[in-house]
Amino acid sequence: MTLGLIAGTILYGSELFQGAEQRRVETPFGSALVLAADNLVYLPRHGLDQDRYILPHRINHQANLAAFEQLGIKRVVGLNSTGSLRRDLVPGTIVIPEDFISLTNVPTAAVGRALHVTPALSASLCQELAQAAARAGVEVVQGGIYWQNPGPRLETKAEVRLISGFADLVGMTMASEAAIACELGLEYAALCSIDNFGHGLKEEPLSEEQIRAGARLNREKMVAVVRELVLASAAAGGGPPAPPGVPGRS
Repeated sequence: MTLGLIAGTILYGSELFQGAEQRRVETPFGSALVLAADNLVYLPRHGLDQDRYILPHRINHQANLAAFEQLGIKRVVGLNSTGSLRRDLVPGTIVIPEDFISLTNVPTAAVGRALHVTPALSASLCQELAQAAARAGVEVVQGGIYWQNPGPRLETKAEVRLISGFADLVGMTMASEAAIACELGLEYAALCSIDNFGHGLKEEPLSEEQIRAGARLNREKMVAVVRELVLASAAAGGGPPAPPGVPGRS
């Protein structure tokens, strides 16, 4: 069973995608670039060109999730770099959230039709992630609430104090992906890397370089969990889909 994976720069250059084929998938919402490997299709949410990085508020989430739907992929995992809203969730922690909050700029794949879904993360896929982490020897925190900030700026100290009363980690992409996945009938779960403390939780000011350094430190843990999940998905049956009519290749 082929797994869909959405991630940012954390997977650039990963051995998981050696020999992967780049494909440009055209959807009703625009095109999406994917890398197709055995039993895994990876969609780089920020693009592959690090000199033309797609900022969080400019990501075409509708096209990204619709691409998986068109490729016949029903199960999608997001890898997300996040900030901690709790002092006991220290950088280096890996979290599998159970729910999310997103109150602004919520995208939708519902165009010209009435569609009201109740968004939720896939409990079964969350459990598979936890089992994959155990097999990989990676300690994870199961549960917790993800708060989505539209970005691209980070949160103020006052905002962190506010949202920490309702959530445990903060990021800029996961809730949008999860909501659209529900609209399209896809299972979605997330593996979140805590790469920094939220602004104001520590005395020293938060910098972009701190966030990038934290992501680099967590990279191998995330890759190890994904590797185990892909192996389990492949063993569950079926190889990668052979989607017809995928126009163009980049």
